[in-house]
Amino acid sequence: MVSGSALSAAAKQAEQLRKDGNIYFKKDRFGAAIDAYTEAITLCPNVPVYWTNRALCHRRRNEWLKVEEDCRRAIQLDYSSVKAHYMLGLALLQKQELDEGVKELQKALDLGRGANPKGYMVDEIWQELAKAKYMLWEHASSKRSWELQSLKEACETALREKHFLDDSQPEGFLDEAGISHMKQLEVLRQVFRKAGEADIPCEVPDYLCCKITLDIFCDPVITPSGVTYERAVILDHLQKVGKFDPITREPLDQSQLVPNLAIKEAVQAYLDKHGWAYKLD
Repeated sequence: MVSGSALSAAAKQAEQLRKDGNIYFKKDRFGAAIDAYTEAITLCPNVPVYWTNRALCHRRRNEWLKVEEDCRRAIQLDYSSVKAHYMLGLALLQKQELDEGVKELQKALDLGRGANPKGYMVDEIWQELAKAKYMLWEHASSKRSWELQSLKEACETALREKHFLDDSQPEGFLDEAGISHMKQLEVLRQVFRKAGEADIPCEVPDYLCCKITLDIFCDPVITPSGVTYERAVILDHLQKVGKFDPITREPLDQSQLVPNLAIKEAVQAYLDKHGWAYKLD
């Protein structure tokens, strides 16, 4: 049986190895950092940060299978690990497992917003999530486009065959049949044009965009003046420019910012219908 003092000594040694690994990582010595974190894991395998630190090294070396393995272990130890869900999502995207990758990135974003909504990682995760969701939309859009075109061609062929059969009718009837055929073709084209509209990029409504960046909202907050901004953007303004609302010029402190849940839901509904809007400039 291992004594308490031995466990304490192992924990201290493991923590020193973590610090050594961090120094190696900052110097881009990823192999040495991996060795240090591996030793720390050997001593204290139930500390999730050792696994995520090693995963980060593997990520920098594009060793995505190892990133996945370490992140899954970290999540087993701490399901609320933002970094573990984030890097696992990236690893799954590398394997073209888009749906599962998006789920992990969304989990990381939700956890990150809850833990530190102003943290740099929240914005970084959103950027990756947006790119992944745009890829999902591209795949789905291409499939829908092909299916619509195939169905349209089949309907046009059926109409032409019907018109050909109508040619056997008396002469007076032919003109009417021809006009009817043209009208049916035009109606058909309008129907399919309408069906494909959701996949055609257009301008995002102003009320879904930040007044400063003009980009679609990710994490909207509302001021006492009733103006909605992107959280990271308005916080940056308050810190670097001044403690006032940039539009109304009213005094403003970050403690007065409130999440605009109605706009957030509206943005999500819009993105669900218009996946092209995930594309970031």
